[in-house]
Amino acid sequence: MTHPQLKRIDTNLPGVCVIEPVVHGDPRGYFFESFHAEKYRALGIDAQFVQSNVSRSVRGVLRGLHYQWPHPQGKLVSVLEGEVYDVAVDIRRGSPTFGQWEAAMLTAQNHRQLWIPEGFAHGFCVVSDAATFTYQCTALYDARADAGVRWNDAAIAIDWPVAEPLLSAKDQQTPFLADVPMDKLPVFTG
Repeated sequence: MTHPQLKRIDTNLPGVCVIEPVVHGDPRGYFFESFHAEKYRALGIDAQFVQSNVSRSVRGVLRGLHYQWPHPQGKLVSVLEGEVYDVAVDIRRGSPTFGQWEAAMLTAQNHRQLWIPEGFAHGFCVVSDAATFTYQCTALYDARADAGVRWNDAAIAIDWPVAEPLLSAKDQQTPFLADVPMDKLPVFTG
């Protein structure tokens, strides 16, 4: 008898991938492993998480595009309640995919996760009435390294599912990618 396996779905951005866990369900509910170091390592995600965060947002909220430099964070993100359109943008200077983005629908029903390696900006938009979102991070939050790129940067051209999102004051004022000094961007290391 074979058992279903954890599944990695690669995107067009090297390193960014969707993870589909094995969900065990019956009339009582469901169970799945949200992280297992050995299994994720076998999929090419060798991460040690040092901080875990949860946020709750209402429909139309857009958070992002956020990153840290220096002290970059890799993030394994998922949704516990609701639905979000989740986005990763390659902002690593020197990368062949610099300025390109990928998105995934993460929902409480599909249990999918998105792995965003260090060096990528991250953001999401809530498309359900509300969403509870969880982040496992490979580095601690560092306010001095906190940075962002404008959510609607035309040079990146993300196809967001909302035209007029609810934004924080901080996210309304982040710079366009072309206006970020190169020494304030992560470095592509191949």
